[in-house]
Amino acid sequence: MREDTSPSRVTPEEAGRLMRIATYASVSVATILILVKLLAWSQSGAVSLLATLVDSVLDVLASLVNLLAVRHALSPADKEHRFGHGKAEALAGLGQAALITGSALFLMSESIQRLLSPVEIQGHVYGMGVMVFSIVMTLLLLAFQRHVIMQTDSTAIRADALHYRTDLLVNASVLLALALSRWGWPGFDALFAAAIAVYILYSAWEIITQAFDHLMDRELPDADRAAIQKIALEHAEVLGVHDLRTRRSGIDTFMQMHIELDDDLRLMHAHRIAEEVEAAVVAAYPEAEVIIHLDPVSIVGEGARQRF
Repeated sequence: MREDTSPSRVTPEEAGRLMRIATYASVSVATILILVKLLAWSQSGAVSLLATLVDSVLDVLASLVNLLAVRHALSPADKEHRFGHGKAEALAGLGQAALITGSALFLMSESIQRLLSPVEIQGHVYGMGVMVFSIVMTLLLLAFQRHVIMQTDSTAIRADALHYRTDLLVNASVLLALALSRWGWPGFDALFAAAIAVYILYSAWEIITQAFDHLMDRELPDADRAAIQKIALEHAEVLGVHDLRTRRSGIDTFMQMHIELDDDLRLMHAHRIAEEVEAAVVAAYPEAEVIIHLDPVSIVGEGARQRF
């Protein structure tokens, strides 16, 4: 189930600052976890520890891709990219999904080999301690990422957070597998690694779906669309709203709508109404760029209104 992470409408500048900090935090945490997991795996030889080590290595690669993508996505619009560079986030998400899929297939292969040729696990206590440390670090990072997602609704940070939610499950599973192995059930090591691989594949599909929605200009949620129409209709001189179109590109939102006005309004008066409606929408959605088309109410028939 997708989390309810509707952004709380921070300014684009603050959103950019939070996203940059989140990418730096992600790379730092993943690097630390690689080092401690590498030591733990060298001591124990557990394939489940190898699973979480590979996952952390891919997290670093994915987080570096995110860091570069976020920096590019936050660069201002230019002559060749009038709508900005926000879709770099979705492209980064697809790249992360490819990395995750590759790691899952590798882990599945390793798990099958270990099931066919079991290996005794050593250094249980050390490995379990590393997993507890990893869980704590991952929880702290996820808490910060969730805060950033709530503020920015960033596709790239959301994809990165999916990695670390996967890591949380991976680390908890490895901790349990090591404990069971210590108590005389070593077969669970490979079984847990295989289960982790399946879950990682599921996470990859979720990232692909979100990135694809972004690239294909999926409409904002119905609640947001209803709120935008309500804001426009609250203006005393707006008689109707139709053909509302919305899409997201990175942290930016683009909106187009037709508002219906009295036939006899002077052009300057109608223009002032459009500016007031635009200002009201931007007050609720600071990251939005709003385009409003003015229609005399008498010419707007049912055929002119698009209904989806």
